[in-house]
Amino acid sequence: MKTKAYAAFDETSPLKPFEFNRRTLTAHDVHVKILYCGVCHSDLHTVNGDWGPMPYPVVPGHEIVGTVVAVGPKVTKHKVGDSVGVGCYVDSCRTCPACLDGDEQYCEKGMVATYASLDPKTQTVTQGGYSDQIVVDENYVLKVPPGLSLERVAPLLCAGITTYSPLMHWKAGPGKKIAVVGLGGLGHMAVKLAHAMGAEVTILSHSLKKEADGKRLGADHFYNTSDASTFEKLAGSFDLMINTVSVELDWNQYLGLLKRDGALVLLGVPPSAPAIEASSLIFGRKSLAGSLIGGIQETQDMLDFCGKHAITSDIELIDINKINEAYERMLKGDVRYRFVIDSASLKGM
Repeated sequence: MKTKAYAAFDETSPLKPFEFNRRTLTAHDVHVKILYCGVCHSDLHTVNGDWGPMPYPVVPGHEIVGTVVAVGPKVTKHKVGDSVGVGCYVDSCRTCPACLDGDEQYCEKGMVATYASLDPKTQTVTQGGYSDQIVVDENYVLKVPPGLSLERVAPLLCAGITTYSPLMHWKAGPGKKIAVVGLGGLGHMAVKLAHAMGAEVTILSHSLKKEADGKRLGADHFYNTSDASTFEKLAGSFDLMINTVSVELDWNQYLGLLKRDGALVLLGVPPSAPAIEASSLIFGRKSLAGSLIGGIQETQDMLDFCGKHAITSDIELIDINKINEAYERMLKGDVRYRFVIDSASLKGM
């Protein structure tokens, strides 16, 4: 199926229009007309080659929301007309311990990413959501709860599940004090979700310029980490800290803010890791951990939770021809809090 898209053709050139063919539906495939696609910082890292060589041309996008327009003959989970989502991966081995445990994101043979990965069904490169349609196995397609604004749902497929998963794993909820480091695309979702779970939420940011916004999103407290006294005031305060930023921080300082048995969970990937003092972990039986998106069922649980609590992402809707400008603005932190592409803008290509 001929598909309109925007793609990166090398590490340095702007994204530009591209046409390619989606695979023909197989028995368990779902054909989705893409309505909206979120713009994730990892899209930018990927197309820039920051994480290694890429199989250009690459169509980014893994925060996809759309409508089912056709299904294969053996599809049972979705039907024509359904509002659905597609996240960061579109297949996995389904047989390894991680997959069997519902942690397909940690597939031991490697999950099949929504873009820049090898499609095992066609042996071609997967292409993502900066396009007008996609074909995905029904087992990797999510149901969007009714009543939510679809364009605001799109970032939940990455930013939402990336923050929901560690909050659930480390049991955020009433009586727990949660700190969120950074108030960006990931951070604002962490605040909304932790607040809805009933936790006491504190934002730790390098300045106070987003304090009012943080309180609006559900934070109980907001502190400036550029002020050294913050680390004295908050020492031993938190059960869980979600670090959403990809800049270099002194993790020893932040570990000092945890209670006994507290955990600092990394979601961002800094260019280099700081040295960790053993004493930062030993004194207090603290943990330094990481987390990667979530499994398919957990992602569905997240969407259902957001449907129940009317949670969506704060977005700026853009046409596809503004994607390169959006990348530049994203690098400057000039978005609150996620760009989302209106896929209808691809029609004029």
